[in-house]
Amino acid sequence: VQLQASGGGLVQPGGSLRLSCAASGSIVSIYSMDWYRQAPGKQRELVAGITSGGSTNYLDSVKGRFTISRDNAKKTVYLQMNSLKPEDTAVYFCNVDCVYENPAGELVAEKVLGQGTLVTVSS
Repeated sequence: VQLQASGGGLVQPGGSLRLSCAASGSIVSIYSMDWYRQAPGKQRELVAGITSGGSTNYLDSVKGRFTISRDNAKKTVYLQMNSLKPEDTAVYFCNVDCVYENPAGELVAEKVLGQGTLVTVSS
């Protein structure tokens, strides 16, 4: 399973960005899809998550500003980030809880963490 994240960049405070993360490979099922972030010198934290049924949860500091969504047909999770603040600056990672078929034909349940995409909020 590979996860390809995109959409990061430099944005001014108050601006918006939309992150995308597409999963590929021999995926059988995708359960939860999450976004984490890690700022310099800080621990990784869960920013937002969405279940296969569409239930969402958010870090308190991003509630009302960030929206997570998913497109199951495209195996893609999105993070719409509005009213960005300098403290949102971090590397953002997507995480997918899925079942996939390995080369031996076995079904494997795994949480897969993608490569990060850098979000910098600065004037």
